Amino acid sequence: METPETSKVLKLQEIAERTLPAGVAGAGRFNPSLGHSLFLERADGARLYDVDGKEYIDYNLSHGACLLGHNHPAVKQAIQAALDRGLTSGYETAETARLAQKIVDIIPCAEKVRLANSGSEGTELTLRLARGFTGKAKIVKFWGHFHGMYDYVMYNAHSPLWPVPPGTRVPLMREGSGIPEQLDALLIVLPWNDEQALEAVVREDGHDIAGIIMEPINYNQGCIVATKSYMESVRKLASDNNIVLIYDEVLSAFRTGVGCAQEYYGVVPDLCVIAKAVSNGVPLAVVTGKDEIMQQVTPAGHVAHSGTYSGNLLSVMAANATLAEITAEGFYDHIYAVADALYVGLSEVLARAGIPARVQGLGARFGIYFGFTHEVTHFSDTFEHDGKMAARFLRACANRGVYFHSYGSLVTGHHGISAAHTLADVGETLNRIESAAREMAPGASGEG
Repeated sequence: METPETSKVLKLQEIAERTLPAGVAGAGRFNPSLGHSLFLERADGARLYDVDGKEYIDYNLSHGACLLGHNHPAVKQAIQAALDRGLTSGYETAETARLAQKIVDIIPCAEKVRLANSGSEGTELTLRLARGFTGKAKIVKFWGHFHGMYDYVMYNAHSPLWPVPPGTRVPLMREGSGIPEQLDALLIVLPWNDEQALEAVVREDGHDIAGIIMEPINYNQGCIVATKSYMESVRKLASDNNIVLIYDEVLSAFRTGVGCAQEYYGVVPDLCVIAKAVSNGVPLAVVTGKDEIMQQVTPAGHVAHSGTYSGNLLSVMAANATLAEITAEGFYDHIYAVADALYVGLSEVLARAGIPARVQGLGARFGIYFGFTHEVTHFSDTFEHDGKMAARFLRACANRGVYFHSYGSLVTGHHGISAAHTLADVGETLNRIESAAREMAPGASGEG
């Protein structure tokens, strides 16, 4: 067992805790399964190297941001080119218009584009646009869906788990202290993939609902996918009742294809937010959608939005380089080949070890649910997830150089692959996980 005296990672955790709450700059960087953060020396391709020199095959990928893998040469070259031109913010360049045109060309809902700095900022702007465009106040979000770290949406993404009858509203639960209870009046939370519940709410409150926001693929809870008929019914309800339909594609963007989840379903929202993978780890968010709604944003309209760092040259050039890779021929052939090999192989490894678990993925992102093997179609299905078993698994894998991140006991968590992962990486991963699974198998003793 390593100690702060023998491990630089543990020593840095101890040092960081002297000046940073829990020793981290952001809560999501702490891995509760390990009891500390992963302090890195460097990252390259599909691998991480911590300050102790330990190598990990990475299935977190900067919480989903590095779809191309770490330290991608084309992105590095773009960043260096931006630096050579002068590290500027608050000005426009031709690169911004070039990026916006690419977004309009590939994203089904995109007619106009506004750039922001984070997914949270992006989804916050979509709510403001929905309210400004419709003149209404309330927002509908869904149970288990995460839309960022600001007061209006910090409800029921990781809330305590309780049964909710089909067709009914979910009792509001604020995600932590410091969120005024007065905001409760502006939000309605519903079970996802429940057409009856949404129909009832729109019938009762549609006159005051400005927007419906959702993760079109609920990757934040592993990988939960809606039916196409449900997505079509949401689209129709929104259109028929002057409600702005918003897809939060911060995590789902580019996981299933160039056109994101909206292309996967064949259902087009009014607005969407793309972040994380769009610039392969460099901070950037894209808000895009229908011209008549997007034209409401200042200075074209009266819905306020700006930022010194919005659309800064470094982020924009990184995004242009990233999209060039993603749109290249054969990119998704490789993604799906690696994904299929990993998901099938991981399921087989866990089954051989007698560990009840469900591996569920779509494209480049997946979840592992412990304690059962049936398909997960609703957030309520995750209530059976065995968090203690998951924590044992993640620790055992980390000890063998396979990194999965944990987000705490109330979140199933999400994992992913990148374009840098190879079939050989998958084979090595499965060999290492086979060892971890044998250790966890019923009747086995000890913990890696």
